[in-house]
Amino acid sequence: MKRNMSNTDRIVRVIVAALFAWLYFGGIATGGLGVVLLALGGVFLLTSIVGFCPLYAPFKFSTYKG
Repeated sequence: MKRNMSNTDRIVRVIVAALFAWLYFGGIATGGLGVVLLALGGVFLLTSIVGFCPLYAPFKFSTYKG
């Protein structure tokens, strides 16, 4: 996997993942919506750690300049 995410992209995803976790564990987003947000936050966190977004690959899109 070749890196295709910039540091800014990665930081934004970590912040969004933290927001989703806060909404879920704070009891604000419950039920199906809460589970979907928690799963999406997990995906955002994982892609941020790896630096690769599989949805960027088919479109040959990259925010990484390096």
